[in-house]
Amino acid sequence: MSWILLTLGVAFGSAIVPLINAEVFLLGLCASQPGLHWLWLGAAVAVGQIAGKTLYYLAARGTIKLPKPLHDRLHRERPMTPRRVRWQLRTKRVRGWVERLRERCHRHPHWMAGTYGVSSLVGLPPFMATSVLAGLVRMRLATFLTTGLAGRWIRFSLIAASPAVFAGWLHH
Repeated sequence: MSWILLTLGVAFGSAIVPLINAEVFLLGLCASQPGLHWLWLGAAVAVGQIAGKTLYYLAARGTIKLPKPLHDRLHRERPMTPRRVRWQLRTKRVRGWVERLRERCHRHPHWMAGTYGVSSLVGLPPFMATSVLAGLVRMRLATFLTTGLAGRWIRFSLIAASPAVFAGWLHH
């Protein structure tokens, strides 16, 4: 049970801090603790990931407010330095793509649910980005939670099962 709780905590942390990699942790845990059931581990990572991503979803939706220092830093006026101008020129295409995607999601809510579901399963488009986008387009919370949990559970259950599958292949 302690391994499941640790996995849940690492998954939550990886959802908040992108530098923590839940996949690498899970593979290492499964390789070192082969007695842990892959479905339970997949469920623990899914719950932890969705709990963390829900904070991003709610912040993007405007339901929760960011701490004042972070809010001020994101929304302050910045002087137009040459470096900032170059950055805006470089990211203009990406910002345009995100804006078109946002508009499409507003017009077609089911399309957003499908995109978010695929992202939760395969990680493309990036799951953090689709979690934020889901909040921006005001996807229903129930849809966000069920779609995300299902995709993440399948993804991480398959990852948790993979060391045992490869070990079985090696012994034959």
